Amino acid sequence: MRLEFLQRTFWAATRQCGTVEGPCPESCQDSSLDCFVIDNNGFILISERSQEMGRFLGEVDGALMTQLLSMGVFSQVTMYDYQAMCKPSNHHHSAARPLVSPISALLTATRWLVNELLLLLLEWSAWGSWHADSKAEAKAVFHQSHKHKKQDMLQPCDTQYPVFVHQTAIQETNGAIECGACQKIFVMQQIPSSNLLLLVTDPTCDCSIFPLILQEATEVKYNASVKCDRMRSQKLRRRPDSCHAFHPEENAQDCGGTSDLSALLPMLLLPLCAWVLPPQLLR
Repeated sequence: MRLEFLQRTFWAATRQCGTVEGPCPESCQDSSLDCFVIDNNGFILISERSQEMGRFLGEVDGALMTQLLSMGVFSQVTMYDYQAMCKPSNHHHSAARPLVSPISALLTATRWLVNELLLLLLEWSAWGSWHADSKAEAKAVFHQSHKHKKQDMLQPCDTQYPVFVHQTAIQETNGAIECGACQKIFVMQQIPSSNLLLLVTDPTCDCSIFPLILQEATEVKYNASVKCDRMRSQKLRRRPDSCHAFHPEENAQDCGGTSDLSALLPMLLLPLCAWVLPPQLLR
């Protein structure tokens, strides 16, 4: 099911109150109401504003998510990522730079020299002289990749981040959020036979005094003893006891014959011909 079709079906359903009552006096498409359809982890599936779909509810409306947490509609669970990558903390006991060994300095100079030679080849190569645009693009890609290599220095680490789970015992609730000079009224109801929740709020009350609830990952800092225990508790990966390289119901003749493919001699000579021919014939 496409998201656009689901959204149109949802807007049409909110305009009908029932077979007897007929059309509702107010619907989710009115400016006086804010409607969200979220899943059981608090992520927005349907909203009147397309830029909010796919985002976490706490990033869009911190006051509403805070109230749902305090009422027990959602519970917070801490998850751990043991294969994360973090930026190293370049912390030194003094403001001076650490001493660099002669070998490290020589490697740095060699790396710089190789980079300069590559740039020189890109600028003066025959192929680059024929295609100036390709040369400029190659230089930009090289500079960009070199810049990323300098900035994105990461190291393995453990991180933790919050995850929010809907408590299925609470299928319907409502309340008012005190936002200083006004109250924000909201209604929450679970959509039958699904893990989705319908939230209807009052958009006229400004509740920006509540902070946003973000799902940012933070690095877990271990002390020496915990770090050693954690390394000891990690299980080593091992191969399976037996190899399952085939299936009795599989027909080996149905497999592709990529091993029988071979390169054609004219195709191998084509790059050489393109290099030898004059540039005027290639234009």
